[in-house]
Amino acid sequence: MSEKIKIRTTDAPAPAHTFSQGVRKGPFVQVSGQGPVDPVTSEYLYPGDVAAQTTRTLENVKAIVEASGATFDDVVMLRVYLTKREDFSTMNDAYGQFVSAHTSGDVLPSRTTVFTGLPREEMLVEIDAVAIV
Repeated sequence: MSEKIKIRTTDAPAPAHTFSQGVRKGPFVQVSGQGPVDPVTSEYLYPGDVAAQTTRTLENVKAIVEASGATFDDVVMLRVYLTKREDFSTMNDAYGQFVSAHTSGDVLPSRTTVFTGLPREEMLVEIDAVAIV
């Protein structure tokens, strides 16, 4: 049996509640849901701008993936939570640019997008990830 390891990096926001930024068990890495938060100031960034929020959120996800010893290429699944259906196209464009820039080859991670409420009013997007090393 492999040990469960807490992933922690200062390159992504500290968790605000009772959960880890990420957890690794054997080759599996689960990144907790991330938002558009500056890791240094803990401020929510880019109010009203879903494209910029998507990019910042993915940067936080990537930092946690890398802190686990994996790379963004090891990400097999991303789940995107949006507050507004009308933001899908804009989010999808920003998401596509980021994921394409950080994935080698033509196999992109799988993705699910869900429309829901989020914990903070200023959050338009939240993203979590699964990577396998």
